[in-house]
Amino acid sequence: MRAFVLSALSGLALTGGALADLPNGVAAGETTTSSSLLWARSTVAGNVNFEVSTDPTFTNIIATQSRTVTDPLQPVKSGIAGLSSNTKYYYRATDASGAVAAGTFKTARASGTGSFRLGVSGDWRGELAPFVSLRNAASRDLDMWMSLGDTIYGDVASPALPIPQAQTLNDYRIKHDEIYTERFGLNVLRELRASTSTMATIDDHEVTNDFAGGATIGSDPRFTGPTNALINSSTLYNNGVQAFQDYHPMEHRVYSGTGDARFDGRPDLYRTQRHGNTAQVFSLDARSFRDVGLPAVADPTNPAQIAGYVASSFTPGRTMLGNTQLNRVKQDLLASQSSGTIWKFVMVPEPIQNLGVLNASDRFEGYSAERNDLLRFIDQNNIDNVVFISADIHGTLVNNLTYNNGPFQPQIQSGAFEISVGSGAYSAPFGPTVAGLAAQLNLPGALPLNTYLGLPGSQQEAYVQGLINAQIAPLGYDTLGLQGSGIPAQLLSGTWTATNSFGWTEFDIDPSTQALTVTTWGVPWYTEQALLSNPAAIAGLQPQIVQQFVVQAVPAPGVAGMLSVAGLLAIRRRRR
Repeated sequence: MRAFVLSALSGLALTGGALADLPNGVAAGETTTSSSLLWARSTVAGNVNFEVSTDPTFTNIIATQSRTVTDPLQPVKSGIAGLSSNTKYYYRATDASGAVAAGTFKTARASGTGSFRLGVSGDWRGELAPFVSLRNAASRDLDMWMSLGDTIYGDVASPALPIPQAQTLNDYRIKHDEIYTERFGLNVLRELRASTSTMATIDDHEVTNDFAGGATIGSDPRFTGPTNALINSSTLYNNGVQAFQDYHPMEHRVYSGTGDARFDGRPDLYRTQRHGNTAQVFSLDARSFRDVGLPAVADPTNPAQIAGYVASSFTPGRTMLGNTQLNRVKQDLLASQSSGTIWKFVMVPEPIQNLGVLNASDRFEGYSAERNDLLRFIDQNNIDNVVFISADIHGTLVNNLTYNNGPFQPQIQSGAFEISVGSGAYSAPFGPTVAGLAAQLNLPGALPLNTYLGLPGSQQEAYVQGLINAQIAPLGYDTLGLQGSGIPAQLLSGTWTATNSFGWTEFDIDPSTQALTVTTWGVPWYTEQALLSNPAAIAGLQPQIVQQFVVQAVPAPGVAGMLSVAGLLAIRRRRR
């Protein structure tokens, strides 16, 4: 049946006129138990007609809406309501030229438990399209796809916009159009977005590298405007974020009435979506409201400098999320636990796991007081089965999450863990980047980069793990992996890292046991030069499993009601 559905949708996408008039296809997002927001971009002025059906052949059309295209770079969106929960729908867009593109989505489960399958990646650059590392995601029957930041690189030249920094709204729109446009005969992201409901958030490159939206314009010469105004009110920020919202099936929401000057009148990118009692997804904006990052450690081998950096990261009041958003996710997590939701997936564009002081200023590690406050809240409120999912570092690393009450104080288990995902396509990935940095800094035991690149894959991963563990173990942090953490996890394939490939990660909840299987798919990483030299070879790459592990829900479904109070307390204590 699934093969028939995909075939029907593929056929529809190519009928009625040149698909070039709908070059980015269609997408659906903001999907709830009863509604969804449909998206399309046509290069032809005139009406785009959206139709929604309960079958892939569109014999039972239940809704029709029309939107008008006036600017070929500005997509149109249409909200559909009155849908049934836990139901697959099919939709298509027909533009004024007669071009048709079709897609499908599934509404969320209203209550109870069942299966849930989520796909996540981030960090793909236009010059490395067509993103073959993601090519199997559309066929994985996902309930939801998450684009976890750095969905464009507005500050890097690419074929569609060969300038070093996007400036205007149209510049940024061109960058988004580029990643959903066919290249070398493939359009992987277009197919992926047509296959399921999507969610997205920004990191920095949707605007410019490492920006801090809660800092003043005067602190960063890349932004213009009143020097005491915040970066999240600047023209460059607004152009980047508007284009991001334009090119995703998401509502343009704005904060109001918070009483917080960082937030009121600013874009509201925070989202949460509940899927019955099985799962809830929380998507955070870690860029728009953050304070400026700490100065980097000049000598990462100097214990005094390291100690000073760690102490500074605990400065009270320093924020990455902003107080309004931090309190929002806390209360939503608490409500999720109280409502009986089993798995909580928290999307954070940058890692919350500790990786050492190198480049920590851009991660939660550079905002330790706020990081520990959030993890402490999760622990002390007994919020179970929290999985943080991050991107940005261009590799997959898994670790349990601990917190402490001050610099160099004992670490406390939060019960949560994190996996970083991707990159979809960023050259070079985490492994070669870290290996090269270690050689450059002449860290103890560092290998020349060429020696590292010549190692078998398993030895490359072991070497990278050794480098990271050497940074975090002296600070009292748990080494990479979930072993010995109290989290009931079992590694099935690969290791606890996957840092030498491009790819994405799948989160699959078993409908009966609610166990979570985490699978990272990948292809060998490649450079732009390799792609241009032999596009057919790169286009032929097929994702393979590079890492897989399973985590049991705590407590297991059906067990909580049978446990005594003493038994429940015993489970809580084991994670502390």
